[in-house]
Amino acid sequence: MIRKLDKLIVKTFIGPFVAVFFITLLVLVLQFFWLYIDDFVGKGLGPQVILEFIWYQSAVLVPLALPLAILLSSLMTFGNLGESFELVAIKTAGISLLRFMRPLFVVTIFICGIAFLFSNYIIPVAALKSRTLLTDIVFAKPAFDLKEGVFYDKVPGFSIKIGKKEANDSVIRDVIVYEQGGALQDNFIVAKSGIMRLTPDKRFLEFDLKDGWRYQEKGERYGQPGNSQYIRIGFKEYKKQFDLSSFLFNRTPDSLNKGNERMMSMRQLGKGIDSLQRETDRVFGQQQKEMLAPFHFVKYLDSGWAQTQWLDSSKLRNATTFNQVLPDSARTPVTQRAQSLVSSLKLNIESLNNNTKDREKYLRSHKIEWHRKISLSLACLVLFLIGAPLGSIIRKGGLGTPLILAIVFFVIFYFTSTTGEKMAKENTITPLMGMWLSTFILVPVGLFLSFKAMRDSQLFSQEFYFRMTKHIRPMLRKWFPARKSAKN
Repeated sequence: MIRKLDKLIVKTFIGPFVAVFFITLLVLVLQFFWLYIDDFVGKGLGPQVILEFIWYQSAVLVPLALPLAILLSSLMTFGNLGESFELVAIKTAGISLLRFMRPLFVVTIFICGIAFLFSNYIIPVAALKSRTLLTDIVFAKPAFDLKEGVFYDKVPGFSIKIGKKEANDSVIRDVIVYEQGGALQDNFIVAKSGIMRLTPDKRFLEFDLKDGWRYQEKGERYGQPGNSQYIRIGFKEYKKQFDLSSFLFNRTPDSLNKGNERMMSMRQLGKGIDSLQRETDRVFGQQQKEMLAPFHFVKYLDSGWAQTQWLDSSKLRNATTFNQVLPDSARTPVTQRAQSLVSSLKLNIESLNNNTKDREKYLRSHKIEWHRKISLSLACLVLFLIGAPLGSIIRKGGLGTPLILAIVFFVIFYFTSTTGEKMAKENTITPLMGMWLSTFILVPVGLFLSFKAMRDSQLFSQEFYFRMTKHIRPMLRKWFPARKSAKN
């Protein structure tokens, strides 16, 4: 049965949690756009494409926003209760801090479950859509934009210069169009004025030029210089059409990025890890056999060759070096053959090493992603174990001190997570240790803060440290007496 006290703490927690979550998500999305702002500006993207990308990218960033939201909201909740002395009244009534934290602990576990389901089923699809859409945006050409007095060479095969555009941007004057048809040709159009318009489907740009000349050069690439023909044609009106299909925003199919480990669920990652491990072991064993195939002694390794009768000859028993066994005529070809086999073996080993490293790197990336889905979900619970007792210790509400402490601990969490992931990718530590490094560091901190909060610790009290310094100063003066200045 849910008591009124449990309802009170849950209601106090839900409001800050929802507000902080959406604010954090907004900040993370804006940070992402800040990194890729140059790829979005000037591409002529419609609002539908931008909103679609924001929707998918927001879904991808949800697991990172949840831990910070829980950390800050738990800090604010317990800080407000401590500042208004409600926490003191609850403890005076004989209710322990752990009992008071229990409803929020259950709520946090529920949020962890939602975060895991979100990471396992929704984020792979959102990451796939976001990656494909971002690639299309990055590789899209800038929007078609003709400026006065500047040659525009983004249209394939042409370079266009307009001297002046009227206010409506359709009447143009002093037009020059160079046709980039070949290295030996110099074809261009000069016109005094014209009208510029786009077709309804925006695939073609049409120029209706007036009062101009068309200059054309004809000749063979390897012909005689004197055989070139120069043609000049005057016109009163001339129509020229340019293909702008390359400027349109093209969508690529999502299947191109399905092989990425971030676009897989845990079940798919588990199957991929098992298949990659078996394939790596099989290829490694096969390449070892192929690497030793050129050496003839391999087939005698397990045949009892040490007991053969020719080893009993006096020449072999008295030999101290390999050259004494070989006749003089065979030493040079045997040495050359040995050097050739060693060079071949070295190349095979380098190839085997590179191939094995690539396969192991791909396998590690799958294991890292498998652990990420669980570690990011449990990070909500880990940061709650830090935020709740820390808020009851500092007893400060609002967005001042709680925000500073939340940022500090979240930076520690993010830094250790990123460092562990990087070390796991470099094979310095295992993927298990790398992805759970932040948890191994922060869980003891949370247990320590819980221990201090249960005993009403003055860990962040200025008065406590001031009293400590009053006791420490006499001891320091006793140990390190001040030197008297020497008298003249």
